[in-house]
Amino acid sequence: MWIFDATPLIYLAKARRLKLVTTLDGRCVLPERVHAEVVASGLDGGYPDARRIERRIDEGVLEVASVEETDVSERLDRNPDLSDADVSVLAHAAAVDGIAVMDDAYGRNAADVEGIETRGTAYVVLLAAKKGEIDADEARETIDAMVDRGWYCAPDVYARIVRTIESLADRSNAGGKR
Repeated sequence: MWIFDATPLIYLAKARRLKLVTTLDGRCVLPERVHAEVVASGLDGGYPDARRIERRIDEGVLEVASVEETDVSERLDRNPDLSDADVSVLAHAAAVDGIAVMDDAYGRNAADVEGIETRGTAYVVLLAAKKGEIDADEARETIDAMVDRGWYCAPDVYARIVRTIESLADRSNAGGKR
């Protein structure tokens, strides 16, 4: 199960690539707190990406889940550097042995301490390219579109992502030349 934080959903939606979540094996879930932050507040603010996310929920691609209080959620809740949404993502991932999809470095560090597996937005894009759901050019366009719309990606991380995309393109081109 994939438990989504706000940032991956927002930037995949802004880049009009939210469909990439369908390439993930398993259910894709957003906790109620993330839904409130991204969809409810986003719709109130008139953000088109909020409507795109809401449509994916209506289609059953994304599910909204309530998060039970657990020892992990209580521990994480005491951390002033984690938002309510971050806590709900991590707590739900811990409770269902899922993967937290988040980009925030602090949240990922907290997940590591708790033994919660994480992946980021770039992982979703790269996996779609690796599976052949999109080609390397579309993967690069997706990453660039997210950056253009405000997705933060450190320069060294961006360079690694681009190298990975290029290696996927090289493998794809080599595979076609027999």
